[in-house]
Amino acid sequence: VFAGVGERTREGNDLYHEMIESGVISLKDDTSKVSLVYGQMNEPPGARARVALTGLTVAEYFRDEEGQDVLLFIDNIFRFTQAGSEVSALLGRIPSAVGYQPTLATDMGTMQERITTTKKGSITSVQAIYVPADDLTDPAPATTFAHLDATTVLSR
Repeated sequence: VFAGVGERTREGNDLYHEMIESGVISLKDDTSKVSLVYGQMNEPPGARARVALTGLTVAEYFRDEEGQDVLLFIDNIFRFTQAGSEVSALLGRIPSAVGYQPTLATDMGTMQERITTTKKGSITSVQAIYVPADDLTDPAPATTFAHLDATTVLSR
């Protein structure tokens, strides 16, 4: 399952066509091995905030109803936080640290704790995280890091 939170149309289109060419997506029958969920940057923040959760719900379906082990890619989990912050501002909530929503830790924890193994299957997640100003202590990435088993930091 691929959840593209705040993806550009070109990037999503390129990924879709590459998956068709590689046979991961089959247009001829029902043998496709991937689900793609996108919310573009030009969409309202509520729509973008739901993309990661929708991708996770799809992964949970394959785990719980189909008994599969699922690989969930989320690109970019920071945009989930960013969209949540925008929704919070629209609702008139007073922001917390660095302007993020006061519910940041709860929102992130609620989502991340659903990525787990059950008796029927498992969900393993790989998440891209944008780090604003390369500051690993920024509340958005720091809150995300608390839920991850491992991290790899790539330099520019």
